[in-house]
Amino acid sequence: MVPFAEALRFWLKLGFISFGGPAGQIAILHREVVERRRWLSEERFFHALSYCMLLPGPEAQQLATYVGWILHGVRGGLAAGGLFVLPSAFLLAGLSYVYMAYGHLAAVVGVMAGFKPVVVAIVAEALLKIGKRALKHPLHLAIAAAAFGALAIGGVPFPVVVLTAGLFGWLGTKLAPTAFPASAVSESTAPRANMPPLARTAKVLAIGLALWAGPFIVITLWRGTNSLPAQEFRFFSQAALVTFGGAYAVLAYIIQAVTAPGGWLTRAQAIDGLALAETTPGPLIMVLQFVGFVAAWNRPEGMSMAAAALLGAAITTYTTFLPSFLFIFAGAPYIEGLRGHKGLTGALAAITAAVVGVILNLALVFGSAVLWHGGIEWVALALALAAFAALYRFHVNVMWVVLVGGALGWLLRQGL
Repeated sequence: MVPFAEALRFWLKLGFISFGGPAGQIAILHREVVERRRWLSEERFFHALSYCMLLPGPEAQQLATYVGWILHGVRGGLAAGGLFVLPSAFLLAGLSYVYMAYGHLAAVVGVMAGFKPVVVAIVAEALLKIGKRALKHPLHLAIAAAAFGALAIGGVPFPVVVLTAGLFGWLGTKLAPTAFPASAVSESTAPRANMPPLARTAKVLAIGLALWAGPFIVITLWRGTNSLPAQEFRFFSQAALVTFGGAYAVLAYIIQAVTAPGGWLTRAQAIDGLALAETTPGPLIMVLQFVGFVAAWNRPEGMSMAAAALLGAAITTYTTFLPSFLFIFAGAPYIEGLRGHKGLTGALAAITAAVVGVILNLALVFGSAVLWHGGIEWVALALALAAFAALYRFHVNVMWVVLVGGALGWLLRQGL
């Protein structure tokens, strides 16, 4: 039995060292929880990961919550999931203020110009890494291509793409077992959890609904139904329920929605927010907090800009992560009883393949915005290629690549 105080110290540490996006954070969790501390078996860890990848929202944070729940129940899940987010939330709020208050200063402009090509490289590296792991069969490649075409050309809603892929994978375990084989990992010797009573599940859902509805009622009574805070509460609550496929996939949906004509911020600001999120630990989906901050700064509606922005950031973060806790506390007891299920393995494989197509679409969107302005931006292209080489070939920590990119952007802005 792992002492709760020991686990709490680890979750706090993890909140400050979890750089590298979802893939890097999952790798850190695996190394610390499975290999070094041996708190979970390999099979149980990847079974939990399978469930988290099937959920909308940030899979690394959900995985930490799941592991915390396995170790210490609800209090463990709250500690693990909460501490995974809080350090990043405070750091990003400070960076967002600097960006909005001083973003037009030459130094800040230069730093952001250096960050953006690095973001392109990070997305490209994620595409190759996930693609290498996910596309193991011609059918997987076909799913990725279909997902890309559906999003980039057909305009198919993102949740439809992911859910269709999951259904295809589920059926594929029977129709195409060579493409969607059952998991090769043997089942853990640990006993499966008993299915929870429906009364427990209903109680969890009722608490989750109350935690959502209470703040929303307060916001609408205080600021009004059509106020920006109320709009942000509704929008990001909806986004948290339909944004499947991890942080990079989520961004394609969010950026399309909030940067449309008359939207809350520009595409350039959205990319700047992603660059800032890359410099902080924690889930990359924290970029949504930046979106909420900037949108409210631009429309304070009678409040000071800073106060409105902090309220927008708090609303965005709360509504983004509340469903993640609910998914784990309500669903994990059932998922623990499904370890080794063939259909779940097949659905995961198909969704992962579809996510490759989603990330390809995102890479093209970001790449065109950063590397092309009426012609090729050669300096930005050189920075992106150098950052890609550092990440993919030399395995440099992403935090250092981002910081060096910002420093080079600042130097180039000074004419040095």
